[in-house]
Parts: sequence; C-alpha cells; structure tokens
Amino acid sequence: MIKVSAVIITFNEEKNIGRCIDSLAGLADEIIVLDSFSKDDTKKIALERAVKFHENVFDGHIQQKNRAVSLASHDYVLSLDADEYLSEELRKSIATIKENPLHQAYSMNRLSSFKGRWIRATDWYPDKKIRLWNRKVGHWGGNNPHDTVIINKGITVKHINGDLLHVAYDGIEPLFQKAYAYALIYARDKGGRRGVTAFTIVYKTFFSFFRNFVLKLGFTCGYDGFIISCAASVYTFYKYSLLREYNTGRKG
Repeated sequence: MIKVSAVIITFNEEKNIGRCIDSLAGLADEIIVLDSFSKDDTKKIALERAVKFHENVFDGHIQQKNRAVSLASHDYVLSLDADEYLSEELRKSIATIKENPLHQAYSMNRLSSFKGRWIRATDWYPDKKIRLWNRKVGHWGGNNPHDTVIINKGITVKHINGDLLHVAYDGIEPLFQKAYAYALIYARDKGGRRGVTAFTIVYKTFFSFFRNFVLKLGFTCGYDGFIISCAASVYTFYKYSLLREYNTGRKG
C-alpha cells in the first residue's frame, strides 16, 4: 500500500479547479494546490475543499510543476493541470496501483475536448502522459510550455487504463490564441540556440496539417477535426517563424 500526493498548479482557474479536486477526493491522500496569485476565486474554491494551498510567482511551467512536487508529503505524486480530471476508470486503475504498486512510474491517455466534444483523433488522442510516479525516479522537464515528466533510465513506465479528461477549448478563438502564445514561449526559449530555415518552416507547417488530418484521422471528426488540424499547423508555423525572427534579431 502506498500513499499518493496529488499536485496541481493554478492561475485563474475558478471554472475548473473544483471539478479537478473533486475527481481526486477519496483517492489522493493529500491534495496540494500551488497557485500563482490568482485574481479570481481559485483560492476560495480550493480552500473550501480542504487542500494544502500554496502560492508562488509563476516562473515557467516546468519550474512551477517541479516546485509543486517538492511540496508533497509522499514520494508517489499524481500531477494534474487544473483543467483536467480523472475518469472513473482511471480512478479505479490508480486505486489498484495504491494497493499493489508494481512499478515506479505510470502513464495514461489524455482525452481532450473541443466545444464540449471529446476528440479521439489527431495528435490529441491518444495523448500519452506520465502523471503518476515516484518522485525519486523522475522530474518535470522538456521545453516550456510543453513540459513532460522525465523518468530515470532503467525505470519501466507502465501504461494504465482510463482517460485523464482534459477540458481544453470551448471555441476556435482560444484554440488559436493559445497556438500563438505557446509558439512565442517556445521561440523565446530556443532563440539563438536552435537554427531554422525557410524550408523547415514550410515543410513542417504543411506536414503538421497532413499528419493531424490524414495520418491521425482528424477527418473522422469532421469540421472539428479540420479546425484542430489547422490549429496544429498554425502553431507550427508560428513556432518556427518566430524562432527565425529571434535568431535574426528582428523580434523584440
């Protein structure tokens, strides 16, 4: 039998945080919320659910998530974003692991929604994520804002049943706004450290759409799959175009 600390980072998540915490009730042995001084009712909603609430200035997704993990009382941590919550099948899988932990790291599929519809195609699904692990054998890494859990070499990662449900976008506008915002973070992080050519921009932009809409079956989701595939290609275009601008010194 192991104990599990659930950790969540937040900023202005009053629409989501209650649902996220409630999905962990009766499963997590403690729930830690690390907030970046939200301006809405995130803190109030979280404290009504008796979580351990902390605040720290946001200095990057990876940095903040590692900080949240460091606040845990138990070695096994279950890390969620505020707009995610556990499906009932995933709850059962984690409960079984708590009773008989055969591995030190576990991955699960993340299922995201677009305008209230669960999308089971494109790069969105199956979106495999490591979210439950022994913090002695792993940490958050990758590239901001696309953080990922890095597990030490030699450690087996076991994939478990059940979806991590992600309430992603309620319309086209926030989808494309985030595409630009995330591309800008990437370009700032990689500027001067990674080269990119005009050919790279063209090739990767068009291939991104083809991969999502055709190879990853986005067409099976109709218009929604088309929009998501377009957003993926737009993100790719912004990411590499902005990086080229930073590398040539034309971006402030």
